[in-house]
Amino acid sequence: MTKIILKKGRDESLKRFHPWVFSGAIQTIEGNPAEGDIVTVYSNKGQFLACGHYQIGTIAVRVLSFESPALLPDFWEQSLRKSLSAREAFGLCNNEQTNCYRLVHGEGDSLPGLIIDYYAGTAVMQAHSAGMFLSRTKITSALQSVYGRDLVAVYDKSSGTAPFKAGLELNDGYLYKACDLSDADPAAEYGHSVGRTLDFAGTGSLPEAGQPGLPEAGQPGLPEAGQPGCEKSRCKESGHKVTERGETVVLEHGHKFYVNWVDGQKTGFFLDQRENRSLVEKYAAGRKVLNLFCYTGGFSVYALAGGALHVDSVDSSNKAIETVNRNIELNGFTNHTSYCEDAIDFVKRSESGKYDLMIVDPPAFAKHRGALGNALRGYQRLNAAAIEKIAPDGIIFTFSCSQVVDKNAFALAVFSAAAETGRKVRIIDRLNQPADHPVNIYHPEGEYLKGLVLYVE
Repeated sequence: MTKIILKKGRDESLKRFHPWVFSGAIQTIEGNPAEGDIVTVYSNKGQFLACGHYQIGTIAVRVLSFESPALLPDFWEQSLRKSLSAREAFGLCNNEQTNCYRLVHGEGDSLPGLIIDYYAGTAVMQAHSAGMFLSRTKITSALQSVYGRDLVAVYDKSSGTAPFKAGLELNDGYLYKACDLSDADPAAEYGHSVGRTLDFAGTGSLPEAGQPGLPEAGQPGLPEAGQPGCEKSRCKESGHKVTERGETVVLEHGHKFYVNWVDGQKTGFFLDQRENRSLVEKYAAGRKVLNLFCYTGGFSVYALAGGALHVDSVDSSNKAIETVNRNIELNGFTNHTSYCEDAIDFVKRSESGKYDLMIVDPPAFAKHRGALGNALRGYQRLNAAAIEKIAPDGIIFTFSCSQVVDKNAFALAVFSAAAETGRKVRIIDRLNQPADHPVNIYHPEGEYLKGLVLYVE
């Protein structure tokens, strides 16, 4: 195994359990590691520090273990069991009102470079490193062991997240499924649903047992036909619904949502706003609501459930607006209007005082530090428009999901926006990401979602 020796004095961060080794801290590399290989890291004095995935770039090693120079055979299963145990402690498992959550949140769950979201039986995986991408089969087997018969499918959606320069064959598709495909609407009879996409060969079907991407026949998760747990018998027993569209219906705090992991953004749904959506529900009674950058209408459904008089949802994506309308109908609401247009243009031309509750949840304005200045100016302009147009005694939920924009910088941008309008504004709450998106205390960079609830006189 390749050994990486650090420069003198550059081992302190690892001794404090920070999960990254930067390329500038490396003195020598003993070996010729390929991107994604497991490597061991040692101090200048020969002390073992960590092992992890090697990659070419500023972050040279993403640490998987501070305890052993090699991953133990049950490493993946034990890691996922720890993550699942945490979600059980958070009250997200075996919950009749919520059956979707993030199982693995990268560094927050000591698995840097890996995201796994769980949607009513389907695990959707995104690898952000070559090492995690190359570990997909082991991770899939571990998911089968951890979830057992509750796992319907594992879908890999790493084509947009894995490093494209690493020479990986990035084709989204199923790594495992237990059910045949059909055209059934997952909402027709509530249950789990699995969609269809291109496999590794681009044929639209799963690899046969023994081919790359799935375990050998007879391994866990691939029972023989006719035996308990095989694809057809398992689906019949569980009542899982399966669609061609890569779609399911999930429950979140009792509200129903279509989730499409094939065509949707990220893994299909923004799970990180679950508790913030619930807070909007508590404020919505008797208010006229504007949901900007609405995506699939999560905040809109919660606002209507909370007794909003009317909700307008705005997004520039036709596909998102179609899903908003389906989600509104799915939950039985009618006092709602969708607009497919630019959210900033919409709020600027809207009638002053029309809305007394606004949700401002834009996509990340900055994905690297070089864009920070422009991002802060963008947040200021957007929030100034919202503060200017909100009705007296109105409430604004405003967010930033840009990791490079910290909570203080975001608050300053919103302060500047308020000062620009001249209106009196109070901060009545500060919001962040939920428990299933944890921040490793040794990796504060993992805190990315921040929000403010504003009361505007």
